Amino acid sequence: MADMALGLAALLAAACVAGVCGDEFSILRSPQSVVFRDGSWPIPGERIPDVAALTMGFSVEEDLPWPGLAVGDLFHRPRATVLVTVKGVDKLALPVKGFSYPIENAVPFSLDSVANAIHTLFSEETPVVLQLAPSEERVYMVGKANSVFEDLSVTLRQLRNRLFQDNSVLSSLPLNSLSRNNEVDLLFLSELQVLHDIASLLSRHKHLAKDHSPDLYSLELSGLEEVGKRYGEDSQQFKDASQILVDSLQKFADEMFNLYGGNAVVEVVAVKEFNSPLIRKTRSILQSSQSEKENPYNLAYPYNYNYSVIFNIILWMMIGLALAVIVISYNLWNMDPGYDSIIYRMTNQKIRMD
Repeated sequence: MADMALGLAALLAAACVAGVCGDEFSILRSPQSVVFRDGSWPIPGERIPDVAALTMGFSVEEDLPWPGLAVGDLFHRPRATVLVTVKGVDKLALPVKGFSYPIENAVPFSLDSVANAIHTLFSEETPVVLQLAPSEERVYMVGKANSVFEDLSVTLRQLRNRLFQDNSVLSSLPLNSLSRNNEVDLLFLSELQVLHDIASLLSRHKHLAKDHSPDLYSLELSGLEEVGKRYGEDSQQFKDASQILVDSLQKFADEMFNLYGGNAVVEVVAVKEFNSPLIRKTRSILQSSQSEKENPYNLAYPYNYNYSVIFNIILWMMIGLALAVIVISYNLWNMDPGYDSIIYRMTNQKIRMD
């Protein structure tokens, strides 16, 4: 079975080399407890959230037959996962020290399942969950993220005002052919400002990076895509913007990795264009009636991945209770009331005194 999976992965990799897969999934930084293998195995676009979940130690509903992720240290999981999605380019000139894999069928994905798992399992602790798309003014915060990033610019007006402050990235980045007077260029630069501000604001709350609850950061950047539409992908502005973005991403990855003490996974998804729009699933009365028609024989539900966990909990709890009853019964049966029990001993002394 393993040979068949590897053979299928090799065929898909050959297809991607031929030009079928153009987008790229890259690992910029990762701890030693998370093991990625060097290869050209394509990763399905809809399974990228499962990769993030598995690296954080969470279970997934379906097995992931992808050779790129190996079994790491199960007892030391990363404290944070940072996933940056860059739209408008299928490949970035990232450093060679990381790992890169082609993406097969680049469909829109969401880390909502990972965020919900963190919120459910660590609701009483201090997790930081931040999902942000600056150009769309879309933000989602859970846990301590509301207090840590309360000063983070999330609207287009806030981003523009932030750029023209004294400590903005405009004073440190080499703009080259980009202009401060163009709205498209300012949108691209404002996304880089968000990366800088996230690391800067988190550095003020370093204690949150040392707790036991995992953190999640999901960022979607589309400024480079707008630069390509405005000037063209062969323009000098697009080339300069791509290089500035690569340098900013590497700096952001190093800062986040160091803030978490080398125990964070930083991933980048470069996608030219998604194949289909993201449609969130909803339940309705029509859906329930349709499922009843598909299962007219009242068959049992499919195997649930939680079955083995529940079975082991119930099994060992019953064994522990049975052993406890046997031990207690044996001690009660062989107990000497006049010597082992304080109740009989005190009662016997009281009778003698009377």
